[in-house]
Amino acid sequence: MVEERRGRRRARPGTRRRDPDPRGRWWARAVSAVLVGVALVTVLHATTSRDVDARPTEPVPQEPAAPPGRPFDSLLDGTGISRDTSTAEVDLDGAGNSLSAQALAAAGWTPGREVTLLGTALEVPDYAPGRPDHLVADGQEVRLHGRHESLTFLVTATGAAGAPVAGTGRIVYTDGGAQPFTLTVPDWAGGPAGDAALVLPYANTADRRGPGSATGSVRLYARSVPADPGREVSHVVLPDAGAGSLHLFSLGTRPADHGWTGTWARATSAYMEVGPWQDQTLRLPVRSTAGGHRVRIRLDNTFAAGPVTVGAASVALRGTGAATRGSAVPLTFGGRSDVSIPAGGQVYSDPVDLLLPPQTDALVSLYLPDPVYAAPLHYAAGDTGFLGEPGGGDLTLDTTGAPFTGRLYQWPFLTGVEVMDAPGAIVAFGDSITDGARSTRDGHARWPDVLSARLHARADLPHPGVLNLGVAGNHVVSDAYPGEGVSVNASGVSLLHRAPRDVFGQHGASALVLFAGINDLRWGTPPEQVVAGLEDLAEQAGERGMRVFAATLGPCAGEVRCTAEVEAARQTVNAHLRSQAGDPSSPFDAVWDFDAVLRDPQHPARLLPAYDSGDHIHPGDAGLRALAESVDLDALMGRPRAGGAAEGGVSGDTPGGGG
Repeated sequence: MVEERRGRRRARPGTRRRDPDPRGRWWARAVSAVLVGVALVTVLHATTSRDVDARPTEPVPQEPAAPPGRPFDSLLDGTGISRDTSTAEVDLDGAGNSLSAQALAAAGWTPGREVTLLGTALEVPDYAPGRPDHLVADGQEVRLHGRHESLTFLVTATGAAGAPVAGTGRIVYTDGGAQPFTLTVPDWAGGPAGDAALVLPYANTADRRGPGSATGSVRLYARSVPADPGREVSHVVLPDAGAGSLHLFSLGTRPADHGWTGTWARATSAYMEVGPWQDQTLRLPVRSTAGGHRVRIRLDNTFAAGPVTVGAASVALRGTGAATRGSAVPLTFGGRSDVSIPAGGQVYSDPVDLLLPPQTDALVSLYLPDPVYAAPLHYAAGDTGFLGEPGGGDLTLDTTGAPFTGRLYQWPFLTGVEVMDAPGAIVAFGDSITDGARSTRDGHARWPDVLSARLHARADLPHPGVLNLGVAGNHVVSDAYPGEGVSVNASGVSLLHRAPRDVFGQHGASALVLFAGINDLRWGTPPEQVVAGLEDLAEQAGERGMRVFAATLGPCAGEVRCTAEVEAARQTVNAHLRSQAGDPSSPFDAVWDFDAVLRDPQHPARLLPAYDSGDHIHPGDAGLRALAESVDLDALMGRPRAGGAAEGGVSGDTPGGGG
């Protein structure tokens, strides 16, 4: 039995000042008391000598002390964005190179516009000629107020010979405590595109401006750091990088009291050719996990080079096929029926009143008025979507489903559906086994689907959202899709690169299940790197107050890439994960032995034949159900069992016995 490790969650750092010299402080108070007494006698004597009609003077009002720091915008003092046609000398990296204003505008990042990244609204600086557009972090104090779940920086790095630049800053609270954080940002020209918020096709150089410059593509990054949502923020001390420069263009916060929780989610796995779609409506199926009375959707334009316009959108309960059950509810974005999503950005719809019970099928419809030749999408959709005819116009409010004659087997743009006031969400983060590869289409047979249904059937437990953020073919460490350009590989950027968006950017996420690494091993990544990647993800989640569950890797002997060397590496990863059970220093709250659930006792390197989908690596419906049924629901929800504490492990001898 793999036992749950308890007591890991650490308190957020803070400080309290102590009196360094209490005896000296007592002596000072005594002297002050004597002086006050002398002054009081003098004042009384003077009062008796004054005219009887004299009036006491009014007290002089005291000005309140100015809060520490200055607003972020007032600290901008550098210029790193230039026009392609300008001859002005603008230098971001110390070598005469700068970001292109035209490239930013073409991406939809116009001056002063709000762009949402990692669930946080940030303002693009006003990069008109001659205006400062960024600052180089050097310990400046930025004034903030309120309670926040996280802070997000729009940033890039230069000056470290292509290496990442790191610096440590502090979030300072009004109670006097401080929380350190570290920003590590890749180089603007040499860093990974898969980790970037925005990739621009070129930069301006001292010798050449506009497309075709020698720099190639350049990147802006979004970096989110957790804050203590229970404490009031006073200000932020920006990092001071030891080597190189951190260029900050914007700072945004996510409030602590937003109230939203994901009920359905999918990860963007690639940016791929589609359609083309023009004057056409997509109708996309979703299935709720948590229920709610207020609903909104999230759309992402991840990895894109330019903005996309959604002309109209709606949400409806699902009837049969593409038909709705009742009316479709129109959605707005900031009060408008249409919205333009900048490259790399996200948008949330305005909330609508709609009773969406748990385990309920719904339909989200998106009308695309302009030509769309490529789109960010979740490629391996296990549910069938619907397409209106090209040129068929806005069908978002159609209830019959009849005009939707085409079929769609991906989820483009739509990455989330959220409800208000649900009891948190569990993020299932992994590869094709989590994504549901080779499970029954439209059968909701993925293991996170079954897990959610089991939670819903327990009236004595909360019914959280269960968010499936698996991506078929995904790796923990390396990118299969490079993160820029139109791709034919839909296996996504690594878990490490997409976690800030797909896990830590999810509203209401309170637990993380890590079940990945077999693809890394099949393609030659050493097991030590896989373990390090999983532990890195767990540490990041722990810093955000999430409970973390790691699952051992299932067997795959018989699959073409699962060689004896891969099997040995798998055993190394699994042995390490099992060793973490009961270790108070482990980043994992518990380890689930999915290997023990799936393996054939007679041939432990192979899937149990009843669980094998036929390719010897992916479980079929029965195997996926066995995984979900092996999870101890009480332990997952942090609830003690009757007669003892909850256990976080899964018994490999009794799959399905987890409660």
